[in-house]
Amino acid sequence: MLLLMAALITVAAYVLAALGTTAHMPDDIGPLLGVILGLSLVPHFANRWLAPGASPVMLPIVAFLNGLGYVIITRLDYHEATLQAGWTAIGVFAYVATLVLIRHSRDLERYRYLIAFASIGLLFLPLVPHFGVDIGGARLWVKVGPFTFQPVEIGKIGICIFFASYLAEKRELLSTPTTRVGNFLVLDPRPIAPLLLTWGVSILIMTAERDVGFSLLVFCVFLFMLWTATGKTSYLAIGAILFVAATFVGAHLFTQVNERIAVWIDPWKYSATTGYQLVQAQYAFGSGGLAGTGLGLGHPDVIPVVTSDFIFAAIGEEMGLLGTTIVLMAFLALIGTGLRIARAARSDFAKLVAAGLTVTIGLQTFFILAGVIRVLPLTGMALPFVAYGGSSLLANYVLVALLMRISDEGARTVAVRPPTPPPPRATAPVSPGAALAQNHPMADTGSPEGPKKATS
Repeated sequence: MLLLMAALITVAAYVLAALGTTAHMPDDIGPLLGVILGLSLVPHFANRWLAPGASPVMLPIVAFLNGLGYVIITRLDYHEATLQAGWTAIGVFAYVATLVLIRHSRDLERYRYLIAFASIGLLFLPLVPHFGVDIGGARLWVKVGPFTFQPVEIGKIGICIFFASYLAEKRELLSTPTTRVGNFLVLDPRPIAPLLLTWGVSILIMTAERDVGFSLLVFCVFLFMLWTATGKTSYLAIGAILFVAATFVGAHLFTQVNERIAVWIDPWKYSATTGYQLVQAQYAFGSGGLAGTGLGLGHPDVIPVVTSDFIFAAIGEEMGLLGTTIVLMAFLALIGTGLRIARAARSDFAKLVAAGLTVTIGLQTFFILAGVIRVLPLTGMALPFVAYGGSSLLANYVLVALLMRISDEGARTVAVRPPTPPPPRATAPVSPGAALAQNHPMADTGSPEGPKKATS
């Protein structure tokens, strides 16, 4: 029923956008509804077959966000909408394939170093000559024939799995002081070395690719998972100091970081050049007001790259504050569901994986929305499931499939939990003398033979 509601909302938004753009009812309502329902029911039946105990809430939220994003992209660029529909089908196939291939979350834990090396290789791929493509000042894309994709989207999932596996094994060493320095016990620095190495290599590669957004994302996910596993707030304090230092150094060494900070502080000063996108986004939000101009009746197409980087501004103009709030609440429900899955997971590794993947979506959403509304500088990432981007869509469907696998395992663990034994029945109080008399080996049992003899 939730999937049906998501499909009906998508079709209704599509009809409104078509009426606002052409003033005519679209001719492809029937086929569109069929395709949307088909793409929604395929992962639903995969859940019923492969993960019957998984959360029934997450997939409808994903379908709603994906459908609404498709409507906005169709209204702005029909060619990109066609590509987005194809990537949605590929993402659904990857979702089902993930559930088929990964029957138990512990299977991922066995190959943590292989996953870590593969993830670092994916991050390094855009730097390889003749493969990497420089777009917008960042070298994040890899071009193979007619296809262009961002390997960092898949790499972030692998890094999260490695962090979870290592932290689940070493959490005691990372949270309990065991090394004596003088008269004090401090944490042993050796167990954290592989984590720091993986994190450092990832940050260096993405720095070489001039990717500010994903560098910040990996840094924050690393800190969150470390704090979740150990409960040590000192790690958060050290991370905050490193973040401030890295921001200061990056602003002086990298032109892209300096430009984004300057545009964030005063976009109108650069309204004719680097601040044009952000200024037009502010005008879009102002034009939308409370209820928006109406789907198909606004002018968000004046914002450059609006279908990917600034699709939230397009929603704000044509759906207003109400529409942006609906999108925000959908993401909050998605993140809350992911955290509930992490809480109910049956192993420390599964808990950390679910928490890390959920926070990855949450932080990515926060960084994007905060950049568009000028709470933070722009990061250049795509809004999950909503913005145009095949790599992001594919990776996020795989991410959700992993969460559903962990959710199913947690539900099955609760189902087979043994019942709680009933409390003992109350008995009449017995005095100490009577108790000794009853337990004495020569006590009379009330049988015709009289008192029994004690036997060894």
